[in-house]
Amino acid sequence: MAGFYRSKYKPAVEPINSVPTEGDSHLMFSTQFESCDARRAFPCFDEPNLKATFDLSIEIPENLVALSNMPEKATKQTKNGLKIVSFDRTPVMSTYLLAWAFGDLEYVEDFTRRKYNGESIPVRIYTTRGLKEQARFGLKNAWQVVDYFSEIFGIDYPLPKMDMLAVHEFSHGAMENWGLVTYRTTAILFDEQHSAAKYKNRVAYVVAHELAHQWFGNLVTMDWWSELWLNEGFATWVGWIAVDHLYPEFEVWSQFVTEAVQTAQQLDSLRASHPIEVPVKDAMEIEQIFDSISYLKGSSVIRMLSNHLGVEVFLRGVSDYLKAHAYGNATTKDLWIALSKASGKDVETFMDPWIRAIGFPVLAVAEEPSQIGVRQSRFLSTGDVKAGEDDVLWWIPLGLKSTQKVASAATEALASKESTIRDVDEEFYKLNADQTGFYRTNYPPARLAKLGAQSDRLSTEDRIGLVADAAALAISGDGTTAGLLNFISELSHEKNYAVWSQMVASLGNIRSIFAENKDIENGLKEFTLKLVSAVTERIGWEIKTNEDYLTGQLRALIISAAGGAGHGATINEAKSRFRRYTSGDREAIHPNLRLPVFRINVAEGGKEAYQAVKDEYLNTTSIDGKEICLQALGRVQTSELVNDFLNFQFSDAVKVQDVHSGSIALAANSKARDALWEYIKDHWDVVHKKLSGNSVVLDRYLKNSLQRFASHEKEEDISKFFQDKDTKGFDRGLVQVSDTVRGNANYKKRDEERVLEWLRAHDYVKA
Repeated sequence: MAGFYRSKYKPAVEPINSVPTEGDSHLMFSTQFESCDARRAFPCFDEPNLKATFDLSIEIPENLVALSNMPEKATKQTKNGLKIVSFDRTPVMSTYLLAWAFGDLEYVEDFTRRKYNGESIPVRIYTTRGLKEQARFGLKNAWQVVDYFSEIFGIDYPLPKMDMLAVHEFSHGAMENWGLVTYRTTAILFDEQHSAAKYKNRVAYVVAHELAHQWFGNLVTMDWWSELWLNEGFATWVGWIAVDHLYPEFEVWSQFVTEAVQTAQQLDSLRASHPIEVPVKDAMEIEQIFDSISYLKGSSVIRMLSNHLGVEVFLRGVSDYLKAHAYGNATTKDLWIALSKASGKDVETFMDPWIRAIGFPVLAVAEEPSQIGVRQSRFLSTGDVKAGEDDVLWWIPLGLKSTQKVASAATEALASKESTIRDVDEEFYKLNADQTGFYRTNYPPARLAKLGAQSDRLSTEDRIGLVADAAALAISGDGTTAGLLNFISELSHEKNYAVWSQMVASLGNIRSIFAENKDIENGLKEFTLKLVSAVTERIGWEIKTNEDYLTGQLRALIISAAGGAGHGATINEAKSRFRRYTSGDREAIHPNLRLPVFRINVAEGGKEAYQAVKDEYLNTTSIDGKEICLQALGRVQTSELVNDFLNFQFSDAVKVQDVHSGSIALAANSKARDALWEYIKDHWDVVHKKLSGNSVVLDRYLKNSLQRFASHEKEEDISKFFQDKDTKGFDRGLVQVSDTVRGNANYKKRDEERVLEWLRAHDYVKA
C-alpha cells in the first residue's frame, strides 16, 4: 500500500471484461506517495522542498477510467484496446502530492456554490462501479467545505477540479493528493440505510481534514518532515472547525477533548514521546512521526493558541501565512511571524516550548483562604520525573472559571513555575475552562469531590477533562483511584454522550489494569453496573424517529457498557435480537447497534456466536460491516477462539489495512491479551510477512496489541523478544510500549490494595 500499487476488491455489480483479476478478486490501481514513496514509482528528487510541475500520461485499457491531480487533457487510442490519457500540467508542488489511479470507476458530482474565476468548480467522488450512491454524503460535505475554506482562509481553492477516490486497500485513513484525494472506503462512503451513524461523523471529519490540506500542506508545504505538524496539526484542528460549522448538533469540541486531547496526552505522558517538531533523518524515522503527537497534540496546541488569540485573529494570521508562502515551503517560525503580526503578540516566545520540548505540564493546585497557589511541573504517567526532566517552563493559559470575576493578570496565563491567584471564590472555581489548555490539573481531593457535586455548573468539556485528569493522575500516583471513583459516582445522572464515553474509557482502562485480581475485577464490574443501570433503563433500545446523533451514539455506548458489566436485561435483549438477525430478520438489529450487540454475543455466546459473527464478516456487503465484525470478534473468551481469530486475521480473508482492528479488541480483552502476545511470538514470521510491507501498518499493529499489559515481567518479555530483531521502522513504538506497560505495572502495584479497600468499603466486594 505504498508507491503505485493495486487493491483487491469484490465488485458490487458485474464488472467490465477488461478489469484485471486475481483469483476471485478484481483489481484497481492507485498511488500513495507520502512520505517518501514517489521514488518507488518514478525517478525523482523526493523531498518536500524540491517542488516541480508534473505532466502525466498513462496507458490503460480503453474502457477503464484514469484520474490524476489535474483534469484530463487528451485521450489517444493506441493498439490492442488500449488508450493513452494525458493530464494538464500541475502547479509547482512536492512529489509526495502527485497521484494517479485507474480502474472500473464511476462517480457522483456536484459543484461549488462560490464562483472561482467566474465558474463553479466540479467536485466528484469516484468509486468502483456499484458503490457511487454511497458517496452522496461525502460529496455533500466536500463542495461545502471547499467553499468554506476558500472563505475563511481568504484564498480561493486554486485548482480547476476537486476529485476524491475510494480505494479498497489503504494503509492510512486518507491522503491529500492535490486535486485527487484518496480514502479508505470507510472514510468516504456512507450508506444512509445500512451504515452505523458514527461513520457519518468520520466521513464528515476526514473529508474536511483532507480538504484543509489543499491549502495547508499543498499550497504551502512544510520545509522538511521535522515540521510535519504544520500540515497535520492544522488540518486536524480546522477539520473540526469545518464539521462544527456544518453539523453543530455533533458537538464536536466535546468529542475533540475526549478523543484527540486524551489520546495525545496519553502518548505525550511517556518518556518515549517526542516533541511536536522533531528531527528526522530518513524514511523510516519519518513514518513513525505520523502519530498522535504530530496530529493530535499539534491540533490541541493550535486550539489552545487560537482560543487565546481569538479564532478570527488566528485565521487572519493563517491567511497571511498562506499568501506569503503560496506554492512554496515554510517553517514553524514563518507561521509564528504571521500570527504575531496579526495579533500584536509575541507568539513564538510563548509557543516555542510547546513545539520544541517533549511532554506537557500538570498544574498542582494548593488552596488557602480566598486564594489558590498553582505550580507547574512535567507530567509523566509513570510518576517518576527525575532531575533534569522538569526544566521546561511552559506558558499555560489558566482559564479560571468562577462565579465571580477575579481581577488579576494571573488568571490569564502562568508564565512562571508557580504563582498565586487571589480573591478566588471558595464556593466554586475550575481551571482550564472548557479544557482548551493542553495540561492536566491536580486539585486537592476535597475540591475534586466538590466539583463532582457541582457538575451542573460545568461545561461538557469541563466534565470530560475532570474525569480524564483524575484517571491519569491516579495512574501516575499524583492522585488516587478512590478519588476518581468517587468523582465518577457523582456523575451517574450524566446525559451527555462524550462525558459517558470518557467515563467508560477511564473505567475500562482501570478494569483492564487490575484484571488479574478477581476481587477487584468483579468489584469494578459491579461498580460499573450500578453506574450505568439508570441510564440503561432510561435510554432503552428503540430508536425514535428523527433522533439526534448524540442520543444514538449514547445508546450504542451504554448498551455495550451495560452488557460488559453483566446487566442481565441488556444481555438477554442482545441475545434475542442476535438470534433473529442471524435467522434472517435483518431489521432486528439497527445498524447503529450492530457493534454492541455483536460484542455482547461473542462474549456471552461461545463458539456458536463467534462463528456467526465470523460468517457475518465474510458475507456482509455493508461498507462498515467488516470493521465492526473484527472489533466484535475480539471479545472472545477462550484461548482456542483467540487463536482461531488470529489465524483468521492473518489469512487472506482479512486485508492488511484491517488486521489491527481485531487485535486492538483482543488487547483490550483481559481474557485474550496473553494469548495474543504468545501468538505474535510463535508466529512472528507470519505477522512480519503480512504487515511489514508498510512500516506504518506494522508499527500501528504492535503498539495497539502490546500496550495494555500491566506487569514488569511482560515488559521484559516483550523487550527480550525484539532484542535480536530488526526493528527499524517500529523501534520508537516499541519503546513507547515499554514505557506504557511499566507505568501500568507501577500503578497496579501501588494502588491494588487501596482499590480493593475502597471497593470493600462501598460494598462492591464482600469482606
